[in-house]
Amino acid sequence: MKLAPHLPVAALLLAASAALFACSRAPSPPTSAPPALDSERARASYVVGLDMAKTLAPVREDVDIEVVLQAVRAAYDGRPSPIDEPAAQRIRAQLSQRLRDRHDAAQRELAKKNLQAGDDFLAGNGKQPGVRSTASGLQYQVLKDAQGPKPNAQDTVRVNYIGARLDGAKFESTYDTDHPAELVLSQVMPGWSEGVRLMPVGSRYRFWIPARLAYGERGVPGQIEPNATLVFEVELLEIAGRGAP
Repeated sequence: MKLAPHLPVAALLLAASAALFACSRAPSPPTSAPPALDSERARASYVVGLDMAKTLAPVREDVDIEVVLQAVRAAYDGRPSPIDEPAAQRIRAQLSQRLRDRHDAAQRELAKKNLQAGDDFLAGNGKQPGVRSTASGLQYQVLKDAQGPKPNAQDTVRVNYIGARLDGAKFESTYDTDHPAELVLSQVMPGWSEGVRLMPVGSRYRFWIPARLAYGERGVPGQIEPNATLVFEVELLEIAGRGAP
């Protein structure tokens, strides 16, 4: 399964500290007329400012925009800083720690919320017609049955699948790339491996995978929230290779 690239929070924080620029929580009233943007240099400058504002948004609650702009102008003009480098390093570290603590607290709260939402959903979903539950808590529904062989835990399978969140938002699909995936069942999430081993070749199943059988509290930064219950629709095309029994 592919995972989207994600820029670590720590990298954003370091960039934010070093660049000396950020957005305020609410826009400050303009102090002058909007720039004319009538030259290539002016347009490039404006775009750089926009990009910096988007990238450095994590520090918007922790900085005074007017002081930030003073620092930018002073550094741009080559004037000496009233804060020496050792002190600046300490301030950067303190800011980074505050942001990490805030991010971690938000993630813990989100994980708690998602876990409860997933448990509530699965409790109701397991009572729906055609939905079966395994001892591990995995839920599945047979969409298309078949009479082919079933894979073992070490086998490589060739599949088409769609992965989605409980709200129906799709995060991955082999149908979109028009290219089936080959996966070793011992190297994928536990719920996915367990579910596909229930499938005969040629069948199509839907799985509801609780967080503990998916990505758990860690999630996939930027793609899958912590403790998210996931929904997969899987079509087992073939057993591409047999592993050790």
